[in-house]
Amino acid sequence: MTAPCVSHDAAEWRGHLDQILPPPKRLVRGHHAAMPFGDVADFLKRLNKVGGVAARALEFTILTAARSGETRGASWREIDLKAKIWTIPGSRMKSGREHRVPLCNYALQILEAMGDRAIDDLVFAGAKQGRPLSDMSLAKALKSGGGGDFTVHGFRSSFRDWVSKATNFQREVAEAALAHAVGDSVERAYRRGDALEKRRQLMDAWAAYVTGAPDGVVRLDRAS
Repeated sequence: MTAPCVSHDAAEWRGHLDQILPPPKRLVRGHHAAMPFGDVADFLKRLNKVGGVAARALEFTILTAARSGETRGASWREIDLKAKIWTIPGSRMKSGREHRVPLCNYALQILEAMGDRAIDDLVFAGAKQGRPLSDMSLAKALKSGGGGDFTVHGFRSSFRDWVSKATNFQREVAEAALAHAVGDSVERAYRRGDALEKRRQLMDAWAAYVTGAPDGVVRLDRAS
């Protein structure tokens, strides 16, 4: 039977409860181990050499700060290559609201490569025709690139930490890039036309940081 969730002060924990209950950190739910943002560039270099659709999907996920499911379910109908925008419908968003993602040059390169092998409307199709990649496939790509101690979802935290610790971009712009609604001011900023362009600058800067290239274009020999 699951023990009830109750609150205890530190003295009570150390004096009695630490003998009968697991440490508090083991009770934490929903934690996603995040790679330090300073290590993401080296990881992407390794991932770039890993073949397969899942590795490309993981690259795309990192560059767009998207959730795994948003990438795996991405369809060509959502992509506007000319405008460099990926529009995710509300039905596929955790928030239930449409989310527009400005695409950097590296992300466009990945889409170009996927377009050459497109079988159906899915950008990152799985092994079975008409089926998206599994979440496990991205985790496997993460491990193949040497990031097995971390999680795919954790890259959203890597991105957010980089924004707050290494840039002067406004908090509201970073939260909007993650499709977070944390208050009325953010909601308004998210819906203003200039928010997209601010987010484009942010995502281009992130791509430049994690690729080491000013224009965010990777010039490595990509694995097939």
